[in-house]
Amino acid sequence: MGELTRDEVHRHVEADPRTLYDLVSDVTRTPEWSPEVIECRWLDGASSAAVGATFVARNKRRWFTWSNKPVVEVADPAREFGIRRTERGGGSIRWRYVFRPEGTGTAAIESYEVVESVPRGLHVILRVFFGVRDLEADLNANMRVSLERLARIAERESAKA
Repeated sequence: MGELTRDEVHRHVEADPRTLYDLVSDVTRTPEWSPEVIECRWLDGASSAAVGATFVARNKRRWFTWSNKPVVEVADPAREFGIRRTERGGGSIRWRYVFRPEGTGTAAIESYEVVESVPRGLHVILRVFFGVRDLEADLNANMRVSLERLARIAERESAKA
């Protein structure tokens, strides 16, 4: 497996940027589109996205579940939502959603940037126990699935409005 650095995926969504931002910044809804996140809840009295707010995210892959505590780094309504996820033994990754008006809808971009390297040991564990031969390709596929699901939800909610 190669060293992770950064990646991004793009998708046009027939919804306005505010609808998309409102969805992703309500982290409690993340399980609706994420292939791995099964629960998110705000911590320390937070109830919505604000810089510095923390939440717990529970993830699942096959039979294994784990939690992490991301911190909101960017909360710019209708434009960008970003978090930083740091795990002991898992490095630190900055995840972002960026929204730009595009034609009759929005260009939605989901990306990550590795801030502290994901340890080699984690790559080995992912390969042996979960069959992940290429973590970068796996994360890219998950981002594509996430954006596709997010687009369907946003387009459905926009049609109701």
